[in-house]
Amino acid sequence: MYKGYVVDRDLLKKDQHFILACPQCHQGNAGIIKKDEAHKGLVKRPSDNMANCATCHKTVTDKYAKSLHYTTAGQRNGVMPRFSKEELKTFDAKVFEKSCRSCHASCGDCHVKSPAVGGISTGLLAKHKFVKKDEGKTCSSCHGGRVYPEYTGEYGGAPDVHYQKGMLCMDCHKKAEFHGDGKAYASKNQVKDRPSCRNCHKPGSESNPAAKMSHQMHADKVSCYGCHSGAEYRNCQQCHAGTGATAKPEMILGKNPRDKKTLTTLRLIPTVRDTFAKAGIKMENFDALPNYWDTPAHNIRKRTDRTRSCDTCHVEKKNFLTKEKLIKDGSKANEDLIIVPKPIKR
Repeated sequence: MYKGYVVDRDLLKKDQHFILACPQCHQGNAGIIKKDEAHKGLVKRPSDNMANCATCHKTVTDKYAKSLHYTTAGQRNGVMPRFSKEELKTFDAKVFEKSCRSCHASCGDCHVKSPAVGGISTGLLAKHKFVKKDEGKTCSSCHGGRVYPEYTGEYGGAPDVHYQKGMLCMDCHKKAEFHGDGKAYASKNQVKDRPSCRNCHKPGSESNPAAKMSHQMHADKVSCYGCHSGAEYRNCQQCHAGTGATAKPEMILGKNPRDKKTLTTLRLIPTVRDTFAKAGIKMENFDALPNYWDTPAHNIRKRTDRTRSCDTCHVEKKNFLTKEKLIKDGSKANEDLIIVPKPIKR
């Protein structure tokens, strides 16, 4: 191993990326021995400029440049309806470009070195080896606040049944989903061929008659997560209120804001009216969006409280969103997501 560099000598022979010399990506001054002078002009994250990767991977980078992982357009477009036209200009300049855009993933963030999340990076994935995939390091670096710990059971206490069977992120989320298809989508909800429970679990294929009947009765009325989310999941309470991030495990059931005919799991997005006040944004259309959004909880179980007994929902009304539970200073649109389960005729 070269002193001061986490590059294995054998790696230079095995990884074809090392056909290139370091300065071809990182720049600096290759002909100078002294470190400080040699590192002048050094580019720490060369893949931030995708032209470096495009030299060999142009087909991929052309598509990735428009992907949601790179543009983070989903964050911008998700909150945009709350702003007036003038407020949106201010948001783009003072908030989105300086804060939200810092979450975008360059090629190297997934394939070489973990990005700094909250100022902390887990470092090189494998001694500067260009890693094809490593869900435990690459996916979890950015999605380790909610999705990954819920999936593994580190948060909420019940690991996802698919994780217990040995499945990882890319068993459901395929490579094309990450790299994009060359189209610029406003949000992930516009992307076709996203993972769906029904891709593997075909309706009508149930071997258990009771399960088949239950699925037929709840079809297009309740999402799969509504019944099969196995435990409480992370819900942030303060991170968008400017008072420091706090979270607690909680399961919330209510109407899907994108489809009011469907009951599903909801996740709290605690944006309050003065969230962007420091940037001079009052959010003139604050009530245009709710604070609770449909969430594909990654803690699926075959049997849950709701699959074992109809009374959990229809009598006890457990985990349902109520007016008393609504976030303080939240949007008026939150009330539209409250649903009261109908009693069962016995």
